[in-house]
Amino acid sequence: MTTELADSHGHLTMVFDGGEMKGAPRAPSAAEVKELVGRARDAGVTRILVPATEPGDQRRTVEIAEAHEGVYAAVGFHPHEAKEFDEDRDLKLFEELCASKKVVAVGEIGLDYHYDHSPRDVQKRVVAAQLCFARGRKLPVLLHNRLSEADLLPILEKENPGSPTELRGVFHSFCADVATGERALALGYLVSFSGMLTFKAADNVREAAAALPLASMLIETDAPYLAPTPFRGKPNESAFLPKTAARLADVKGVSVAEVARATTDNFGRLFRVP
Repeated sequence: MTTELADSHGHLTMVFDGGEMKGAPRAPSAAEVKELVGRARDAGVTRILVPATEPGDQRRTVEIAEAHEGVYAAVGFHPHEAKEFDEDRDLKLFEELCASKKVVAVGEIGLDYHYDHSPRDVQKRVVAAQLCFARGRKLPVLLHNRLSEADLLPILEKENPGSPTELRGVFHSFCADVATGERALALGYLVSFSGMLTFKAADNVREAAAALPLASMLIETDAPYLAPTPFRGKPNESAFLPKTAARLADVKGVSVAEVARATTDNFGRLFRVP
């Protein structure tokens, strides 16, 4: 029997042509999404959460979720796109889309101080507005954090604090240090590990995974990005999630079944889905 897994962050709104990570991703056809979901299920991945990132994919995430059993959606603006966010217009759209029972989170939101595609003051204002929206609707958030925890953690403490028993969201594709992870957990945020866990040079990611509790973890693909070994350089997909689960099991010194059970239970607990 295949182990049941949940992909807490997979962009089914994006695919690359030709099996190579070249150029910009495009929106997939309905048939392509069906194939991706089908391969995921064949691999034992029974739940996928699809985050929105920019103005053009908010509705598409919801449409994809509504078309497939076990697929859920989040609405939100990625920090790269924060400069495009209009609070009145976009929060009104979020409100409309949240009428769907398949919308279970706000995301992908956060701060990115590596690329700085949007000004940092704009990123901070936009993430605060989206955290406030999520708090008001009692929805968890999918957090993007890159070199920004010194600003992001205080914003969470002010705008949407929780506790280990009152969950508020998840730090997706966690790659910060153990101290950041511990502060996140104390604020009610889980940590999610991606295919980066398998990268040869990612000792820091494995160090955090080893130190933090499995009871507070999710796993993800961040597809079509961050394909795990041995698929490095290829477009990622939810069907590859077992590779990350196996590496996490190795790092934690537990069975893959235990990783699957803990992370799938946490998916249901955080996003309040079966």
